[in-house]
Amino acid sequence: MKRLKANIISVNVGKPQTLSRGEKSVTSALEKTPAEGRIFLSRLNLAGDGQADLTNHGGEDKAVCVYAYDHYPFWEEELGQNLPLGAFGENLTVKGLVEEAVHIGDVFQWGEAQVQVSQPRVPCYKVGMRFGVGELPKLIAETGYTGFYMRVLKEGYVSADNPLQFVKRYSEISIAYVNHIYYEDRHNEEALKEISSIPELSAKWRESIQKQLA
Repeated sequence: MKRLKANIISVNVGKPQTLSRGEKSVTSALEKTPAEGRIFLSRLNLAGDGQADLTNHGGEDKAVCVYAYDHYPFWEEELGQNLPLGAFGENLTVKGLVEEAVHIGDVFQWGEAQVQVSQPRVPCYKVGMRFGVGELPKLIAETGYTGFYMRVLKEGYVSADNPLQFVKRYSEISIAYVNHIYYEDRHNEEALKEISSIPELSAKWRESIQKQLA
């Protein structure tokens, strides 16, 4: 297996606040800013971070949101603007961990902590609100540039200076493949069964797939 390169560009945190666009306002923790120094990573999140909608965001299977800096040039051209780090509400802006390279269940050592890939990220309408582009979530889904979530296997102090060091692979199913089936081939029962059978897949995704199969 080709060695995964996982350089951290920034660690981003933010608390819920009002996000306004035109006459619409929502509470969101989408706007995150880079944090300096060591930060404690618990089972639920990074210290100083938070989620506004705990039904669709947060929880142990979605403790850390990761997005590839590799996609930023594409979106800067698409949106016609320079993007700040953490633009997509991600906790980790990383170089090299694109969706094709990362698999469900992949484990990484990060400083004192250990984290595991649990599921793709489903783009939220609030991302579109932030940039004033209502169709942005749809575009993100179409490109497959979704990012992904990690659960925390071991708590500890982390920082942007600590690289994500690959430890172990548990499945042959990449984030890109899950995205392809979820968005483009949702009637592929064999693939859905294969994905849902991965023990390391998040509980909510497994439940959703099993409901679809039923």
